[in-house]
Amino acid sequence: QVQLVESGGGLVQAGGSLRLSCAASGVPIRRFAMGWFRQAPGKEREFVARIDGSTITTYYANSVEDRFTISRDNNKNTVFLQMDSLKPEDTAVYYCAADYDGSGDRRSRSQYYWWGQGTQVSVSS
Repeated sequence: QVQLVESGGGLVQAGGSLRLSCAASGVPIRRFAMGWFRQAPGKEREFVARIDGSTITTYYANSVEDRFTISRDNNKNTVFLQMDSLKPEDTAVYYCAADYDGSGDRRSRSQYYWWGQGTQVSVSS
């Protein structure tokens, strides 16, 4: 079992930055790919970013490319999402998720087996 706990959300003005963390426990996550998703009110949960387990290859949604950066520290069993140049449309609950298949461009929610409870990010205009 993998337990995931997100932190770092909050309220920020447009153009500002936040850094989300996802602390994992239960098993080492070094072999897993880790992803971030978000869900705005009334909308489907959508893919934001992914980092592979072994190659550390990263993938991003077009809407956050060049503004967000996903990274991981396997020694700390933690994944991060650095969010810069935030926009009001980035407002959502952000979820961390773990994919047992550690490699490849996998963006579907159904491909991720373990999920955190989410952290709220609100961006004011």
